[in-house]
Amino acid sequence: MWTTKDMPDLTGKIALVTGANTGIGFETAKALYSAGASVTLAVRSEAKGIVAKEQIAKEDGKGILEVALLDLAGLDQVGEFATQFQKRHAQLDILVNNAGVMIPPPSLTEEGFELQFGVNFLGHFALTGYLFPLLKQSANARVVTLSSGAAIRATGIDFANLRLEQPYDAWREYATSKLADLLFTYEFNRKLKENSSTILSVAAHPGVTKTDLQRNISEAELQTLLAEFKEVMEPWQGALPTLFAATDASVIGGTFYGPDGENEYIGYPAPSKHHTAAMADRQLAADLWSYAEKMTGIRYTF
Repeated sequence: MWTTKDMPDLTGKIALVTGANTGIGFETAKALYSAGASVTLAVRSEAKGIVAKEQIAKEDGKGILEVALLDLAGLDQVGEFATQFQKRHAQLDILVNNAGVMIPPPSLTEEGFELQFGVNFLGHFALTGYLFPLLKQSANARVVTLSSGAAIRATGIDFANLRLEQPYDAWREYATSKLADLLFTYEFNRKLKENSSTILSVAAHPGVTKTDLQRNISEAELQTLLAEFKEVMEPWQGALPTLFAATDASVIGGTFYGPDGENEYIGYPAPSKHHTAAMADRQLAADLWSYAEKMTGIRYTF
C-alpha cells in the first residue's frame, strides 16, 4: 500500500504542476513540496493560486513554492508561460500535466478547439514541447499526464470533430480528450526510447475522487453517480497514482497507473488494467502526434 510516506527526498528537484490550486493538483503540489521539491503552481487564477500556496506553506514542508499564471485554453499564453518559466529555471525534473475540464457547456479555446480537447490534451502537448529543453537538462526527468478511466469509452479520435463540427456530446468529448492524453503519453515514451532518452513519460488516473472537476455536473446527477460507485476517495488519495508515477523508483515509462481496487474506482497506486483497442493503436497515436504538431506549430527536438 503505497502512500506519500514512501516518496523519496526531492530536495533540489524542480517540479511544475498544472491546475495546482485545487483537487488532485493541489494535493500533488503539496506532497512534492513536503518532500523537498521546488514547486511551481501553474494556475489560471492568480488569486486562487496565492491562496493555495499559503495553504500548502502551512504544511511541514522543506521545499519552495511559487505561483505562475497559465491558461491552457490559449496556445499563445502557454508559450508566454513557458518563456517566463525558462527564465527562472535551468532544468525541470517533474512535469505534472494535471489541469483539466470535464463536461463543460459547449465551448471553444482561443484557437477554436473544443475546450476539453484543447485544454486537457492540446494545451499540455504544447506546454511539454515548450519545456522539453528543460526536461532534457535533468538527469531523469518525468512527465506525468493525467488521464481518466473514461478513456475506455472512447473508440478513437474523430479528427473531423475537434472544433465542435458535430452536435456536442459532453461525455464523448471528455472521453476523447482523455484517450488523447494516453495516446500522447505512449507516443512520447516511444520517441524518448527511440532516442535513448532517460526521460520517462507516464500516465495516471485518480479513480473516483470527488473534486471541483465535477462542478459542471448537476448536484442530482452527481449524487446518482457517486451512489453507483459506493465509495469515493478524497483528493489526497486520488493524487497517489500521480505522485507514484512522478517519484517512485519502480516506475516504467509508457505505463498507466491508477488505483488498485475493483474497477480501479478506489485504492492505492498500481499499473492500470484499463485497455482498449484505441488505447493500443500505434497508428492513431502517431496520427494524433502529427496533428498536434501541425495545430500547435511545435516540434519536439529529441
